[in-house]
Formats: sequence, structure tokens, C-alpha cells
Amino acid sequence: MSDLFAPAAPDSSHQPLAARLRPRTLDDYVGQTHLLGPDRPLRRALEQGHLHSMILWGPPGTGKTTLALLLANHVEAEFISLSAVLSGVKDIRNEVERARERLAQGRRTVLFVDEVHRFNKSQQDAFLPHVESGTVIFIGATTENPSFELNNALLSRARVYRLRSLEQEDLRHLLERALASEVLSDIHLGEEARQMLLEYSDGDARRMLNVLELGADLAREEHGGDLAVPLLRELLRDSLRRFDKGGDLFYDQISALHKSMRGSDPDATLYWFTRMLDGGADPLYIARRVVRMASEDVGNADPRALRIALDAWEVQERLGSPEGELAIGQALVYLAVAPKSNAVYQAFNRAKRFVADHPTDEVPLHLRNAPTKLMKEEGFGKEYRYAHDYPDAFVPGEKYFPDSLESVTFYEPVDRGLEIRIGEKLRDLRARK
Repeated sequence: MSDLFAPAAPDSSHQPLAARLRPRTLDDYVGQTHLLGPDRPLRRALEQGHLHSMILWGPPGTGKTTLALLLANHVEAEFISLSAVLSGVKDIRNEVERARERLAQGRRTVLFVDEVHRFNKSQQDAFLPHVESGTVIFIGATTENPSFELNNALLSRARVYRLRSLEQEDLRHLLERALASEVLSDIHLGEEARQMLLEYSDGDARRMLNVLELGADLAREEHGGDLAVPLLRELLRDSLRRFDKGGDLFYDQISALHKSMRGSDPDATLYWFTRMLDGGADPLYIARRVVRMASEDVGNADPRALRIALDAWEVQERLGSPEGELAIGQALVYLAVAPKSNAVYQAFNRAKRFVADHPTDEVPLHLRNAPTKLMKEEGFGKEYRYAHDYPDAFVPGEKYFPDSLESVTFYEPVDRGLEIRIGEKLRDLRARK
């Protein structure tokens, strides 16, 4: 079996450590056992000699490019790599033409596109006929959700495989083999420093190897090859955890924060809030989301929640960090333990659907204002009954919907918090109508 971390070629020393120590065979590949383990889908296809077009979707540093290269080598196909940042339709056509020539000679081509989500619709469409005809085996890599970023036509022709962040044991395995390789044979890394590096890596093998390479260079120059904790701590001092603003990880963590609050778990809510801050999230963005949470999930069960959320937003705007972040945390805890109601949220959505599905009915004359004589002569405002002139400021039997519509019920309070009393009031008013 070849050495996982053997340099790819004698002239590869200019490459980053992660590229030089790339595995040579699928057996050397670490992680993604849900795809490549015994009897898993991708492993079965390879054992049968079938390599199909696919999208490799996962966080940075999970081995997407490496896996694509190993898959091509496994089926003895030519591996061609394009960057969606640098390549255009012309480059695609040129590579497809070369692939057609190889196919005529009995050799298949794997066309790998990194960051495929950056291709526009016309660039993605350029692949379709060649994927369908089998001229190329298309493998795209992306950190973004393919269902949002890629054309349905391309998705229908390529199977999506989701790669997971590497577990700490996977990272430790890679680290041990890297340190045992010739490239790093002169570097000493103690157990405490190893654990620090593993935790910093946050599931990203490339990130770990890049820091290891930088640390190794400094350790050789200044400490005789000893990459000790103080040096490593200095390297990692200003580093942030993986967060990926605007990408999948961002929305995954926002979702986890929102659902923890909705589920009335203040501890998990604070965990996800501080995770996002630790990763570099904008506190003002979170503050805006907290306002949404207050209306959507607490609503009229505790109307104070909305005011508390707005206050936290204002504190963040006026004072910044860390005072503002503490106020946002306070608001999140309040929302988490508050009684929950999505009755207004549901009523609002029902009303939107109802209006979208019905014609534009005229406003009844009795509900229109009549600021001019002509409008009064036309009957605007005629027969309108002023609610405050009636007991409880309520007009029995008055209708506020268009004449062509029967009254529709959108809002149904839940039996929690203040909405218990709101529900009782509404039942009385609706009965009196």
C-alpha cells in the first residue's frame, strides 16, 4: 500500500502541505465512511466498475477534490480539473472536445469542476449534452446547497453525495500519519499541542495541515523542530472557527438557534448563539432574527417578547459588543422560556393565501372615508357605526369584510400565555356578532 503522505512527485515541494500529502488510493482515504464504507452506495458502484456523474457537497476541507481524483484513478480515467472561478464556456467546450478524442481511443474522462455553484446557468447547461451522452463523467464540488445553487437539469443527471465534517478521530489519524511522513520527520508535536490543533481544525483537514505546515516552518527556524504549545497558541490566537458567512453552515446554525428557542431550551439557544458569535457572525443580523422569532413563535402569548427583542437590537446598535451581545442573549433566553404561540404567524399566512386566491373586492361604502361633499353624496361612509358609541366599543352584527365575502376566520389563539385571555375575548365577540 502506498504511503498516504508520500509526495506526489519530486518537484512538488512548492505545493501546500495538504496537496503534497494527498492520499494515493481509496483505501488510504480517511473519512466519509457513510459513502465509501463496506456496502455503501459509492463503494458498491466502484466495485462494479461504474463511475457516474455526481455532485460532492460538503464543508471545506472534507476531501472533495481528493475524492474526485481518487475516483478517477480507481477507474483509470483521465482527470481534468476546471475552476468555476476561472473557467468559462469556451474552456468547457475545449475539454469536452479532448474528452471526445480520448473516448474514441477507449479512455474515459472525469471532468472535475471545483466550486461548481459559481457557474451561471449557461455554463452549467454547457455540460448537459456531454454528461447525457457519456462523453465525460462530470464531478462537481460545492460547499453550497446544490438544490439552491445548481440547475435542476444538471441535478437530474448527477447524483448528489453529501460529505461530512471529519470526526476528531479521522483528523487525529491524518495528523499521526503526517507527522510520521518524511515531510515532517523532524517535527515534534506533544499531546497537548496535538489536541489543541485538532480542536482548532473544526473538522477541516486542510485547515489542520495548513496550520501544521506554518507551525513546522517556524518550529524549524526558532525551536529546533519543537512545535510546542506556546508557539501553536500564538499561531491560533486570532483564528476563528469555521462559520462560512452566507453559506450552508451559516443557515444551519441560524436554524439550530431558532429551533432551540422554539423548543423552549434556553441552554441550547445560548449554545448556538455563542457558537455563531465565536465563528464571526454579525450580532446585528442575529438581533434582527430574534425580532422575527418573537413575532413568529411567541406572538401574543407574551407580547412583551417583541419589545424585549427590539430593545436588545437597539442596545447592540448603540453600545456594540460585548454589551449588545449580552442583551441579545437575555432576549433569547426570555423568548426560549416564554409561552409559545404561532397563531398570529399562521393567521397572517392564511390571510395572504386567501387574498392571493380571491379577486380584488371593493371596499364597502360604509367603511370608506368621506372627506368631500361629492364623496358623501356618493354614499361614502354612510351607515358606518362608530364603535366607541357602543357598549364595550363593539358594534354587534357589523361587517368589515367586502360585501361579496362572508366573514373568514384567520386568527385562532392558542391556549397558552396571554392568548388564553385573548381567546376568551374573541369567542365572546364572535358570538355577539
